[in-house]
Amino acid sequence: MPQTLLHNAGVLTMHGTGELIPNGAVLIENKTLAAVGPTAEVLPLAAPDAEKIDLSGKWILPGLINTHVHTSQQLGRGLGDDVDLLTWLHQRIWPYESTLTEEDSYLSSLLTGIELIRSGVTTFCEAGGQHVNGMGRAVTELGLKAILCRSTMDDGEGLPSPWQIGTTESLRRNVEDFDTWHGKAEGRIRACFGLRTIFNNSDDLILRTSQLARERGTLVNMHVAEIPYENQWAAKRRGLSTVSHLNALGVLGPEFLAVHCVWLSNDEIQMFADNGVKVSHNP
Repeated sequence: MPQTLLHNAGVLTMHGTGELIPNGAVLIENKTLAAVGPTAEVLPLAAPDAEKIDLSGKWILPGLINTHVHTSQQLGRGLGDDVDLLTWLHQRIWPYESTLTEEDSYLSSLLTGIELIRSGVTTFCEAGGQHVNGMGRAVTELGLKAILCRSTMDDGEGLPSPWQIGTTESLRRNVEDFDTWHGKAEGRIRACFGLRTIFNNSDDLILRTSQLARERGTLVNMHVAEIPYENQWAAKRRGLSTVSHLNALGVLGPEFLAVHCVWLSNDEIQMFADNGVKVSHNP
């Protein structure tokens, strides 16, 4: 079997003890880590024809995990650097994003993946685009691990006409994407259910999505408490700020991945802790 030996590097093992190996080596055999330890101990384990890469002065560490990636927005960078969030969404990003085809999403996801790999990221969680098939094709080719989902919206202002498909059709497409991609690419791809934001998600969609995720043992991925106005809007329209409203709906739990989470009260932080909510903190 082909072997690759990475040696003479500092190795951060991350196996629970905090051990650092100042002059360490990693032996890779057929895509599997065959040995990790001091170079003097691992070097004799390598076959004579193993590819040997001297990493003196460098560090080897486990791949990084990016818990919030918008693969569909890679091609749209710079469209709204000078505007507030809602202007950016309604007038810049959504008009752009709603015109993307599956092939556009595939190419955008490839570029995203190349950037992630060059940054040391080996696993990412998709925040939600419209073409999971395009994302999945790209991830399969890139060799990354990913959790993929569709960005789901059924309510509120600013939705481009292609996205105005209603709650039931939105859920049907989510389930179709889940069934198509969950466990694919030799298990490197998982699927979850994506809710964009409380501005554009009805309570019916939130509740039914949460139920689907719990039935299928996967995540609900939602942008939460991203800007102060979001809490003001939620309090006016739903009676409570975003997190408090989600808590009242009963959808907070270990399967809930809340993204951004910048504007939470101390009580709402405690709600997350009490319910085991997962947080991708993006200030």
